[in-house]
Amino acid sequence: MAYSWQRDPNHIEPQEGGYDHQQFQHANQCLSSSQVRLGFDELVEDINNKTPLYERDKEENLHFVPGAPNLASKWQSLYGTHPRHLDKFTSQSPDVSQLWYGETSAIGFNPAVLPTHQIINEEDSWRNPREKYHGAEIPRFNALAPSSTSLEKCNLRRQSGNEHCKGPVGFEGSMLPHYSLHSMDLTSNRESKGSGGLNLVEPPLMFSKDSLPPGPQESASLDNTEPVGCPIQIVEVPQGSNKTLASFCNKVRKIRELYHASDINSNSGKIWAITTAYPSQLFTDTKFRVNVSTNNSAQTLHLLPQANYLVKDLIAETLLLCANEQLFPKEYLLSVCGSEEFLQMDHCLGSHKIFQKNKSVFQLHLKKNSDVPGKLSRKSGDDHRQFHLNRLLEFTHIWKISRQCLSTVIKKYDFHVKLLLKNQPHVNNIIEEVKNICSVLGCVETKQVSDTVQELKLLQKSQPQNFHQKSETSKKGFIEKVTAELSRSIYQLIQVYCSSFCTDFQPVHTPGGAHSGGGGGIHAGLHSHLSFTVCTLHNVPETWAHSYKAFSFSCWLTYAGKKLCQVKSCRSMPVTKSFFLLVNWNEIINFPLEIKSLPRESMLIIKVFGIDSATHSANLLAWTCLPLFPKEKSMLGSRLFSMIFQSEPPIEMIAPGVWDGSQPSPLTLQIDFPAAGWEYVKPDSEENRTDVEEPPRECLKHIARLSQKQTPLLLSGEKKRYLWFYRFYCDNENSSLPLVLGSAPGWDEGTISEMHAILRRWTFSHPLEALGLLTSSFPDQDIREVAVQQLDYLLTDELLECLPQLVQAVKFEWTLESPLVELLLRRSLQSIRVAHCLYWLLREAQAEDCFKSWYQKLLAALQFCVGEALNNELSKEQKLVKLLGDIGEKVKSASDHQRQDVLKKEIVNLEEFFKDIKTCHLPLNPALCIKGIDRDACSYFTSNALPLKITFINADPMGENISVIFKAGDDLRQDMLVLQIIQVMDNIWLQEGLDMQMIIYRCLSTGKAQGLIEMVPDAVTLAKIHLHSGLIGPLKENTIKKWFSQHNHLKEDYEKALRNFFYSCAGWCVVTFILGVCDRHNDNIMLTKSGHMFHIDFGKFLGHAQTFGGIKRDRAPFIFTSEMEYFITEGGKNTQHFQDFVELCCRAYNIVRKRSQLILSLLEMMLHAGLPELSRTEDLKYVYNNLCPQDTDLEATSHFTKKIKESLECFPVKLNNLIHTLAQMPAVSLAKPAPQTLPWESRILHKTRTIQRVTILGLSKTHSNLYLMEVTLSDNRKILTRKSFEQFSRLHSQIQKQFSSLTLPEFPHWWHLPFTDSDHKRITDLSHYVEQMLSGSYEVANSDCVLNFFLSEHTQPTLEDSQLVDPGEKFPDNNPKVQLVMTYEDSKLTILVKHMKNIHLPDGSAPSAHVEIYLLPHPSEVRRRKTKSVPKCTDPTYNEIVVYDEVSELQGHVLMLIVKSKTVFVGAINIQLCSVPLGEEKWYPLGNSII
Repeated sequence: MAYSWQRDPNHIEPQEGGYDHQQFQHANQCLSSSQVRLGFDELVEDINNKTPLYERDKEENLHFVPGAPNLASKWQSLYGTHPRHLDKFTSQSPDVSQLWYGETSAIGFNPAVLPTHQIINEEDSWRNPREKYHGAEIPRFNALAPSSTSLEKCNLRRQSGNEHCKGPVGFEGSMLPHYSLHSMDLTSNRESKGSGGLNLVEPPLMFSKDSLPPGPQESASLDNTEPVGCPIQIVEVPQGSNKTLASFCNKVRKIRELYHASDINSNSGKIWAITTAYPSQLFTDTKFRVNVSTNNSAQTLHLLPQANYLVKDLIAETLLLCANEQLFPKEYLLSVCGSEEFLQMDHCLGSHKIFQKNKSVFQLHLKKNSDVPGKLSRKSGDDHRQFHLNRLLEFTHIWKISRQCLSTVIKKYDFHVKLLLKNQPHVNNIIEEVKNICSVLGCVETKQVSDTVQELKLLQKSQPQNFHQKSETSKKGFIEKVTAELSRSIYQLIQVYCSSFCTDFQPVHTPGGAHSGGGGGIHAGLHSHLSFTVCTLHNVPETWAHSYKAFSFSCWLTYAGKKLCQVKSCRSMPVTKSFFLLVNWNEIINFPLEIKSLPRESMLIIKVFGIDSATHSANLLAWTCLPLFPKEKSMLGSRLFSMIFQSEPPIEMIAPGVWDGSQPSPLTLQIDFPAAGWEYVKPDSEENRTDVEEPPRECLKHIARLSQKQTPLLLSGEKKRYLWFYRFYCDNENSSLPLVLGSAPGWDEGTISEMHAILRRWTFSHPLEALGLLTSSFPDQDIREVAVQQLDYLLTDELLECLPQLVQAVKFEWTLESPLVELLLRRSLQSIRVAHCLYWLLREAQAEDCFKSWYQKLLAALQFCVGEALNNELSKEQKLVKLLGDIGEKVKSASDHQRQDVLKKEIVNLEEFFKDIKTCHLPLNPALCIKGIDRDACSYFTSNALPLKITFINADPMGENISVIFKAGDDLRQDMLVLQIIQVMDNIWLQEGLDMQMIIYRCLSTGKAQGLIEMVPDAVTLAKIHLHSGLIGPLKENTIKKWFSQHNHLKEDYEKALRNFFYSCAGWCVVTFILGVCDRHNDNIMLTKSGHMFHIDFGKFLGHAQTFGGIKRDRAPFIFTSEMEYFITEGGKNTQHFQDFVELCCRAYNIVRKRSQLILSLLEMMLHAGLPELSRTEDLKYVYNNLCPQDTDLEATSHFTKKIKESLECFPVKLNNLIHTLAQMPAVSLAKPAPQTLPWESRILHKTRTIQRVTILGLSKTHSNLYLMEVTLSDNRKILTRKSFEQFSRLHSQIQKQFSSLTLPEFPHWWHLPFTDSDHKRITDLSHYVEQMLSGSYEVANSDCVLNFFLSEHTQPTLEDSQLVDPGEKFPDNNPKVQLVMTYEDSKLTILVKHMKNIHLPDGSAPSAHVEIYLLPHPSEVRRRKTKSVPKCTDPTYNEIVVYDEVSELQGHVLMLIVKSKTVFVGAINIQLCSVPLGEEKWYPLGNSII
C-alpha cells in the first residue's frame, strides 16, 4: 500500500545529537515495495530462504544524553533495565533460524524470502507516487509526524550501567530510535547535577493529535468543568472522549438531517404493503375480487379490477362510485383490512405481495389521508435532538460512576497534597489516593505514576542533607517538584485512559506546565518496518498469579481472515505486585514487513499465555486485536487496550468490530507505538493489458466454466490463478465480479490497483451481484463502497429480502462510518418496515460474544434516527417479548398438572400490560396491531420446549385474532435463514410466472434461544392425519387422499385442493433438496384443508442429518412418498399427473439454478453468524452441489428426476413416520383444557356445519322424476343438484345402519302419500325430513354419506379463480407417443428421453418399458444407447440423457427409437435429425413396427 509521512506544522527540528534525514532515509532502504508481495499462501507457507538479516550498525539506533537522578534499584526488578527487542518471525516452516547477540536477539528473513508474484514496473507512476520529506524525495509513502506534546525534551532516570547495554539487533535500518519504543514520562526537563555518566534516553508517554481526546475548546464548555482544587480538572464530554465515536455521532446526525420530519415522502409514518416488480407472466388477463368499504358509507363495493390496475386508479374508480361530488384521489389511501398497511399508490395491484399469494376476496378500506395520521412518523422535536452515543448505550451509567468517583478521589488527593506542602507528613495518604485514582481508571498503573510514588516513599526515608544534595534549593522545593511530577503523571494517565477508552470525561489541561519545555527537541525519526513496544499487562487476576509461574505473549498480523505473519515473545515474565498485580514485558516487537507493503485493512492480534506451574505448558488466557491503520493512519503514542477472556480469537472474523478495545475490561494491555507514523495514500488505478494476449475460444469457455463456481471460496488455487491471468477478458457475460476479484493473488499495492481498475470498468448485471463483495473475503474499503453503491439501486422492499445478510456484513466494515452503515440508516429513515426489521436483527445480534459493542452502537444510532414515536413502539414490543419470556419460564418450571393454571394466572400480567399501553405492534409483523389477549384461546404445547400458544386480539375491528407461538430454548436464527432463502426462491418463481402455492410463515428470533413464530390457520400435521387412519396410517397409500376428500366435498373444492397440493408439494421438494433440510418426518410436515403443504422446524439443514447407531435417519433426498403420489394421480387413475409433477419440479429447479449466485451469496454472508450448521466452506459446497450450476438444464432435469424416484422408493421414510406416530400417541394433545393436538394447528372453537340448509324447488323440468334442490353451504355459496325419491330412500337406509343408536327423523315413505296432490305432499314431506336431518345431530349432518349425497353431483359449479397452469395436459387421443428434447452443439448430439404415454403390451397390459436409440447410418459400429426400464407403467417417466459425440452434422442422420418391454416390442419411430426443432420439447407418435 502507499503511505505518506506528514510533517507536523509544530515540528521541532533535530538538534545536535538527533537524527537527520539522511539517517531516516537509510532506515527505510530495506524491503522495497517491489520485493514485498502479500500473497497469503506464499507468504505464510512457502518460506524457503531462512537467511537472517543482521543489523549493520548496532549503535546507530542508540541515543545518549546526560543522565538523570537515579532511583533505588527496587523498581528495576519490576520493569527491567531496558526493553527487550525481538524479531522472531514464525511460519509453517519446520524451523526458524536464530542468532543471539548477548542479551538480545534478532531473527529475520532475507527480502527474497517474501515471494513476488510478478515484477512491478518501478517506472509506473501510478504504482510509485513520490512525496518529499525534508527536501528529499521518498517513494510510495508519506509519514505522520508526532504532535508537539510527544516531542518534548525530557531526561529520565535509568539505572547506572545502562550505557553499556547492547542495542537491539534486527534488520538493517529496521529499528526505530530507541527512545520511540519505551514507556515515557511527559515531565518537564530536569538536569542532573549529581551524575556525570551517560544513560539511555527513555522518552515520555506519547500522544498523537488523533489519539488525544477532543480539546475543551471544541468539545465541552468550561461551565461543566469540575474544579478539584488542584491543577488537574476533568470535564464532562457528552459525545465521548474517543474521537472515533464522536465522529460517528456526527456522521449519524448528518444522515438524520437529510430527512426532515416535514418531508412527507420519507416520513409518512405509515407502513406500506410490500411490493415487487410486476410479474406480468403470472397475471395474464387476471382479475381480482376486491371488496372496498368506506367510512362514509355502510355499503361495500364489489369490484373486479385487472391485476395491472394501478392503486391510484382503483381509488379514483371507488370515489366515483360512492360519491356524487368531485373528490381528489391523491387525498385518499387504501388499507388492508385487519392490518395497518397501505397499498402503494403508484404500483399496480399485482405488484403487491398480498395479491400475488392470495386468490381469495380482498377486503380493502378507503381512508382519507388526513384522517390517518402517521403515528410512527418523526416529529419536529426529533430533528432538534442531539446524538450523544454515551447517553444511549446501556452501559452509560458505568461511565458516570467512573467520572464521579474520579472527581471524588482527585479531591481527596489534592487535600493530602496540600497538607504535605504545609510540612505535614501525609505521604501514605497521598499514595493511597493515587492507588484509588488508578483503581477508578481500570486498575491501570503506568510507570510514570509508579516511579513518582517510589520517589515519595524515598522522601520519608531520606535524611535532610540528602535533600539538599538532590534538590534545587531545599527539601520543600524537592517536595514541590515530586508532587508536581506526580500530578503530571496522573494527568498523563487520565489522558491516556480517555484517548484509549470511551469515557464521558477528559482532563482539561496539563498541570505544572507539561506542555512547556526548554532546550533542544528530540527528532522522532521514522521506521520503515512495523515496530512497537508491548509494555505492561495491568490488573492480572489473582487466580492467574497462583496458577501460572510466568506469562508470555505473541503477535499476529492478519488480513481478510488469513494470517500474514507472527512474532512470538522470547521470554516469559512473572507477575509483580505494586498497587495491583501486573506483568511487565517492556519488549520491542519488530515485524519483518515494511509498513508501506501492508494492506490498509491489516489487523494486529496479541495473545497472552500463562505458563502452567505444574505442566510448564503455555495456556491461552486472553487476547485483543486492533487495526493497524485506524482512520487510515497508524497508531501513535501510548495506548491502552482491553482484553477479552476467550479460548481462541476467531481469526477468520478478525475485524475492527470483533472486539471493542475502547471499552474498559478487567484486563488491560499497554502498548507504546512510535511517535511518528504513516498515513495511507490511495494509489492510482490502472490496468495494463499489454502483457496478455487475446485468449483462444477454449479459454473463454473455461472461464465460463470456472465462473459456475459462483463464489471464490469454492475455487482452488490453480483455478484462481487461471482466472486472474485472464481477468482482462472477464465480464458480466462470462463471469462475476466477486469471482474475479476473489482470485487476486494478494493485496499488495499493484494488485489492489488492478482490482480497483477492474471494479471501475465492470458493468453489474443486477445490483444483487454486488452482495458477494460484502463477504469477509473483501475487506478493501473501496471494493465494499462500490458494492454498497450497487445495493442502493434496490427498492426498499428488495433490500428487506437481504437485510439479515447486510447486518452480518457490518461485522467486516472498517468503521461504523462506512457506506453500508449509512445505507442501513438512510433506508430506516425512509421505511418503517426496514427500521423495524433492522431493530430486531440488531437486538438479536447483540447476543453474540463478538461484535456486541459494534452492534450496540449501531442500534443506538438507529434509535436516534427513527424518532421518539417509533422508539416508544419498539420499547413496547420489547416489553411484550420479555413478558412472554417470563411466562414461558414459569410454565416450564411448573409441574405437569399445574402448568395450565400457571399459564392462566400469568396471562393476567399480559392483560395488565395491554391496559397500560392500549395497543402494541406485533414484533413478527409491524403492520399488525394488537390490543389485548384472548385468554381462552391461549395454551401451551407439550413438546420438549413447551412453547406457548398466545392469541392476541386484533386492534382493527375488521381483522381476525392473531395467534403466535412463543418458543424459548431453541435457536430460531437458523429457521429464520431457511425461511428467508425459501422466500427468495419463491420470489424468483413468481417473477418467472410460476406460483408454487408456497406458504412461508414468519419467524423472528428475539434474543438468545427465544423467538416468535406465526401460526398458520387451519393447518394440521401429517402425523395427526396418519393417526386418524389408525396405527398403520403412515403405511397406507390413500391416507392423504382420504383426508382431503373428507374436507372437500364439493368437486370444485377437491380439485382446487388437489391443484394446491400439486404445486406446493413440488415447491417444497425443490427447496428442501437444495437446502438439504433434514429431520423430516410427519410431525414437521403440515397440510391445510385447501391443499397447501408446507414444512416446519428447520433445526437441521445442509445435510446435517441426525444419526441413529451411525446410520442417517434421513435417507431420502427429500420427502415425496407414495401416498403423495397416490393423491396426485388420484389413486393411480391419472398417471399422467405424475409426469406433470416431475415436469413442474424440474422447471422450478432450473429456474432457481439460474440464480445460484444469489442463493450462495446469501448463505456465504451468514458463514460467520454463529449458526451451528452453517460455519464452514463445506456447508456452502453442499448447496453448490445440490444446485449443480455447472450442468445444463437437460442434465439438471435428469438429475432431479432421479432424486424424485429415489425419494419415492425410499421405504425408511414411511418407517420413520410410523415411529413418530407411535411415539406421539401417548401425548398428542395440547395441555388441557384447551385440547389441541400438535403445534401449528389452530383450534376449532365452534363446530361448523358444512350445509346450512337445503330447499327443494320442485320437480326438474328436464327430468320429471328428479327433484331440483338448492343447497346453501356454510360460506353462503349456493349450488343446484337433482335427486330421485329412490335416492332419498337409500340415503335414509344408509343413515339408519351407520347411526343406529341415534334418534333419526321419520322418512316419508310412499305409503304416507294421499291419492290426490301427491307430488306437492311429497315435496313438503321431503323438505321437512331434510330440515330435521340437517338441524339434528352434528354427526349425521356432517357425515360423509349426507355430504356426498347433496354435494357429489351438482348442476351449477361455483365460481373460482382461473387456473394458472393446468396440472396435467389433456390429450384428445389415446395413441402411444414419446417426448424428446434434442440439442446439438460442438459436434455433440444430446437427447433427453422424457416421458411416454399410452403404451401397452399386445394383450393390453402395462409394460415394463425401456427405450433403445440408434444413430443411423454408421457403418463402423452400432451406436446404440439404452435407458433404464420403468416397471408396469403405461405412462412412464425417464428424463434420461443420451449423448453422441463426434457427430459432424445432422444432415443425413436418422434417429431410430425402439420401445421394448424386456424383449417384447412395444413401439418405434424414425426421426430425421435435420428436421428436429433443437432445444424444444416435442411429442413423437410411436408406430407399431420397426422401419
